[in-house]
Order: sequence, then C-alpha cells, then structure tokens
Amino acid sequence: MPAEVEHVEIVICLGSSCFARGNSQNLAIIEEFLASHNMKASVRFSGKLCQDDCKLGPNLTIAGETYHEVTAAKLRDILQQFANRPREA
Repeated sequence: MPAEVEHVEIVICLGSSCFARGNSQNLAIIEEFLASHNMKASVRFSGKLCQDDCKLGPNLTIAGETYHEVTAAKLRDILQQFANRPREA
C-alpha cells in the first residue's frame, strides 16, 4: 500500500475586500505556480469568504501561517520559499 501523501493547505481569502485588493490576481498566480512546480498533488488549495482581517488584506494562509497585504510580488516570494523548504522524509 503506497504511503499517503502529506498535503499542505493553502487558503486564500475570497471576501470582497481581499478579492478586490489583489486576491483575484493572487488566485491565478497560486494556480499557475502549483502547476508549473508539479505541486498540485501535495497541496490542498481552497478559498474562504472572509477571514475577518479585511483591513490587512489581501490575506492568505499557507501551512497554518497567515500572510497579510499580499501583493503579487510578495506572493511569488512566499511561494518560492514554500517550494524550497526541506521536505520531511
């Protein structure tokens, strides 16, 4: 029986404020990044309507760590750091 793949969760806020402030673009960036780095099988990617941090948005959470004021450039850096992290054996 194959070992179960450990999934990392990415949750993007899709509330109207975060979506209008950049998460509409960030959504596409995340999807493209996961596909181009062959990470779709190891990541659970979902959206939530509001994470109650509207003033700090756009917001997203990766592996339990929440990021605020996520611009496209900041998101690319976060995703690259996430992709380069050591994997547990």
